[in-house]
Amino acid sequence: MDSDDHLGGTMYSSTTRKPDPIDGVISAKITARRKSRGVSQQALAEKIGVSFQQIQKYESGENRVAASRLIRIARALGCQITDLIPDEDR
Repeated sequence: MDSDDHLGGTMYSSTTRKPDPIDGVISAKITARRKSRGVSQQALAEKIGVSFQQIQKYESGENRVAASRLIRIARALGCQITDLIPDEDR
């Protein structure tokens, strides 16, 4: 098996079973961008077609954000996808 597997929507290292730090950075960047734009979780959810609870799960890191959803979030927040990923991964 690869070094990573999915459990409960979060990426975990198979050796440590801890969430991948990259997912945490993405979650934090989504939250920061949303707040800096003055967008509520409800408004963002409506713009991308999910429930506000799903936005809460993305922002808390409980659920990983798929690439397609990350694209929608970036568009809804008026930013580039690269604004929502860790700097060292660009």
